[in-house]
Amino acid sequence: MTATTTGPGRGPTDGDGAAAARAVVVGGGLAGITAALELADAGVRVTLLEGRPRLGGLAFSFRRGDLTIDNGQHVYLRCCTAYTSFLERLDALHLAPLQDRLDVPVLDVGHPSGKPRLGRLRRTGLPVPLHLAASLATYPHLSLAERAAVGRAALALRGLDPQDPALDGTDFASWLHRHGQSARTVEALWDLIGVATLNATADESSLGLATMVFKTALLTDPGAADIGWAHVPLGELHDTRARAALDKAGVRTLLRTRTTAVGRAADGLWQVDAETGPGATERLTAGTVVLALPQRETHALLPDGALDEPGRLLEIGTAPILNLHVVYDRKVLRQPFFAALGSPVQWVFDRTDSSGLAARGEGWEGCQYLAVSQSAAQDDIERPVAELRARYLPELERLLPAARGAGVRDFFVTRERTATFAPTPGVGRLRPPARTNTPGLYLAGAWTATGWPATMEGAVRSGVHAAGAALSELGRPHESPLREAV
Repeated sequence: MTATTTGPGRGPTDGDGAAAARAVVVGGGLAGITAALELADAGVRVTLLEGRPRLGGLAFSFRRGDLTIDNGQHVYLRCCTAYTSFLERLDALHLAPLQDRLDVPVLDVGHPSGKPRLGRLRRTGLPVPLHLAASLATYPHLSLAERAAVGRAALALRGLDPQDPALDGTDFASWLHRHGQSARTVEALWDLIGVATLNATADESSLGLATMVFKTALLTDPGAADIGWAHVPLGELHDTRARAALDKAGVRTLLRTRTTAVGRAADGLWQVDAETGPGATERLTAGTVVLALPQRETHALLPDGALDEPGRLLEIGTAPILNLHVVYDRKVLRQPFFAALGSPVQWVFDRTDSSGLAARGEGWEGCQYLAVSQSAAQDDIERPVAELRARYLPELERLLPAARGAGVRDFFVTRERTATFAPTPGVGRLRPPARTNTPGLYLAGAWTATGWPATMEGAVRSGVHAAGAALSELGRPHESPLREAV
């Protein structure tokens, strides 16, 4: 059976004026949710279409037996003001608290002694750049000369403009080497942070994006790099609470709905065709459409003329993230998380409480669930689970002596092969703005021209930019929620 309507919730007495005041947002990730809420808050009637049975895009949860598992470990920083506003809008900020002060334990198992060596990257309350001076001066994973060179490079970085087009075409590693950074310094400091935030090593990262990350997080405000993460499953934030906020704002949300075509009718309104179920379709008519999809899906739906060079979207590469999930029969980690050096392991988080493991019941008392987050995982993303288990469990035992002899109750893997856009040199010229050449059509997604890498912050910002551009064209007042870290 095929059902066709002429507008999102449109009644028989609605005219073209009513349809023009409606919007369709295609894609229910963070960008799409944000755009829908911004438009609805300004009085626009919004329909949100999402092909999956849930919202949240690539930051979601799923069930594995009695446990609720995040597909990957996601964090944000205090300087991520758009994502912070997003959580506030969902009444969920208390569920993803920030550290009081940046404190990152860094374990190195590459020391000649063979024993794990602990260092910490943490800040004080002193002004920038003194807030990190004490930590850097005592950071045991670099020599005294390397620490001094880091300080000089940071001062040079502070003088760069991340919006300078020349920086986009240069790789970060070359700049670091020109500024006296040894291979060890790149590994133990710049890549330790950069791989997690950019999803690429310094040699594969645009200097412009790297400058944006390090300058914003470390060289603006003393607390800018304080880390926050969800203490509940991501699905509670990005699906359950997001749906509640959308419902309250009057947004019509259609899940399991695949958009098949977007085009303009003779009257200038937009028509969006969607498959809402087996044999069922719906045509939605609106004055505004926001495509909040990955770049390839967006390219497939773009009408002719919407972008000058639409093929550039296909030139924006992607980068994978791999997550390994390990349930031990005892507690092996006493910190909430740590980063590793001298090992293929990158970052490890304790997800025992948020997954529900702590409350699982008889036979699971004392067990601990660790999530190992591996960014820029091109070398591992296709390895079989058995091979990953054989590679990473011994590494965790090297890093965590308490894991030696512990029983592994479960080991499984989640793979996001196209987790982010690749922040390679030159990517900036490929990223389109929110506004297209065609009135009423806008783009959102972390891969658009937000100035940020592919983070939750970038996704939310893109949704704000798209909604702001649409409301400006509609002549509706819009106060941007974005607050820059200064």
